[in-house]
Amino acid sequence: MKPLKTILLAILFLSVTISFAQIQLPAFFGDHMVLQQNSTVSIWGTDKPNAKIKVIGNWGKESTATANANGQWKLKIQTPSYGGPYTLNIKGSNEVTLNNVMIGEVWLCSGQSNMEMPVKGFNNQPINGSGEAIINSKNNQIRLFTVKRAASLDPLDQVEGQWAEATPLTVKDFSATAYFFGKKLNTLLNIPIGLIHTSWGGSSVEAWMDKESLSPYNTIELPKNLPEEGLNQTPTLLYNAMISPLVGYNIKGAIWYQGESNRNRAKEYAQLFPTMINTWREKWQQGKFPFYFVQIAPYGYDGGNAGFVREAQLYTMKTVENTGMAVTMDIGDCDFIHPREKKLVGDRLALWALAKDYGMEDIAYSGPVYKAIDEIKDGKVKMSFEYNENGLSSYGQPLSGFEVAGADKVFHPAEAKINGDKSLSVWSEHVSAPVAVRYAFKNCEAGSLFNTEGLPASSFRTDTWEE
Repeated sequence: MKPLKTILLAILFLSVTISFAQIQLPAFFGDHMVLQQNSTVSIWGTDKPNAKIKVIGNWGKESTATANANGQWKLKIQTPSYGGPYTLNIKGSNEVTLNNVMIGEVWLCSGQSNMEMPVKGFNNQPINGSGEAIINSKNNQIRLFTVKRAASLDPLDQVEGQWAEATPLTVKDFSATAYFFGKKLNTLLNIPIGLIHTSWGGSSVEAWMDKESLSPYNTIELPKNLPEEGLNQTPTLLYNAMISPLVGYNIKGAIWYQGESNRNRAKEYAQLFPTMINTWREKWQQGKFPFYFVQIAPYGYDGGNAGFVREAQLYTMKTVENTGMAVTMDIGDCDFIHPREKKLVGDRLALWALAKDYGMEDIAYSGPVYKAIDEIKDGKVKMSFEYNENGLSSYGQPLSGFEVAGADKVFHPAEAKINGDKSLSVWSEHVSAPVAVRYAFKNCEAGSLFNTEGLPASSFRTDTWEE
């Protein structure tokens, strides 16, 4: 038996040695993937130490590298304008060929459950039009990659997942917000779209941030071990496992849908969210790539005021370069935290990208944003807005959700009227000398103010009072 045992051990050792001596690639380098067009994209992996690596794209470009003493290698290869399918051949100790590779636009899609919510919906929580969207989803120009949930105390270099073409089978379980965003881009641009989806329901923004970027916030305790519960709320854990491995995969930009879990910590969020965006940009080393996000929708939260975290999101759009915000004040539901109109959400995110990144500068892409109080006269507050070039509208419905307060800081329901000069006047019979106005600044208040292109206004307040 001893010789047999020795032989078996030798075979096992040989198989392990061979596996380490072969090319290994992260999961996101695989068949059906999309590489960012007109870029010098990074490709990396492992092989035996000091192995000579050559990567050849059959679009006519190649690149070489040498693995280091640990077998790690990384190189860059030039991609052409959009097209495909192509093959990508990697030669080292062995040879790997990636097939059905498209060149196009790659977007990273992240957040919590409203990003995670699949096209088919959650149990007893539907998405409007999901059945029709699924049966019409077959499209080899749209490619999907979902990162499997994971958490780690330390940054990882690998994720679980695989690229797939858009089909009814793959789309039904893919992020609805991300899919509808990509679908709109593909339909209007006729360019292959790659969507990398990495989200976790209930997650806080801190979970998606790295240790270094959180270090200035000394009130946030960094984990010393892996807790069994609350992984999605624990700082750094999701960044380490679900973002860090992706860093370096060339992208066009990112979309984000999160904020519900931080709604009671709006002051922190106003600092953390911009820090997260800037940190991701620094990690990717692709400049200030586009980052578009969704303002959380009205919902009947138990206590607190979600208006403050929506305000923090609006502040982020105003202060962080090359960001944009899709407003959802008109599609919330006081009883369901997951809006059913995910196609509208994806489309509104796509408007930002189409206008800012794909040459459609003349389209409307944002709802009205409060700009300034122009005048207070005879008990009426006159206000002006940005993103209302053609004016404001309530589409035949009464303007609602407005409040005014005097110096006593007590808010009263108010009436509102759209003026001919595209401004808005607000007043209340209970406030003779108004000093502050709020609009839809509550947990669940349906939006009633739009621009004439049909995009809703963000909730806002003109005061800076503490509550």
